[in-house]
Parts: sequence; structure tokens; C-alpha cells
Amino acid sequence: MKSGSNNLIRNINNALKKNRNILAGILNEEDDTVKVSREKLLESGFLFKYGTHSYTNKKGNVYIYCYDYGYLKLDQDIILVVRLKSDPLDKPNFIKG
Repeated sequence: MKSGSNNLIRNINNALKKNRNILAGILNEEDDTVKVSREKLLESGFLFKYGTHSYTNKKGNVYIYCYDYGYLKLDQDIILVVRLKSDPLDKPNFIKG
């Protein structure tokens, strides 16, 4: 039973790292945000069901993060990829599955 739990944790951690690396690869060092198609993220292997935390801004927009990179769904096809500007542990909104 313990082995199964370890495999699950390892698989989730791998998915989170992969998502983070995909988001990081989309942004260059100068930009803090960039728009990308949902299709491009999916083709890269991005898994929308995995994230480390969320942030809701004053307008009610919910950003989903994978560590220090995140995204905001602007519409069904366009995603805004963002780089975290502050420490996510200040006021976390952990994703509930």
C-alpha cells in the first residue's frame, strides 16, 4: 500500500514539475506575461488539472499556479501565462481536488 502512495505522489510531483517547465519555457526572461493558445499548452503535454495554488485578484480572476509560474484562462482558447511576482506562501489558496 505504501508503494502505491509513493507512486501517486511521484506522479503528481512529476506532472507539477512538467507543467511548471512548460509555463517557464513559454515566457522569456524579459516578459512577465504572454498570451498562448490552450491548444499549444495541450500539445506540449500541459495537464490543466494539476496546480500548486491559486490566486484570485480584486476583479475575481482566478490564476492557477505551478510553483512560480501560472496562468489565467482569458477565454476558451486563450491562456495568459504569468510569472509570480510575490511569495505564494504569503496568502495561499491551495487547490482543492
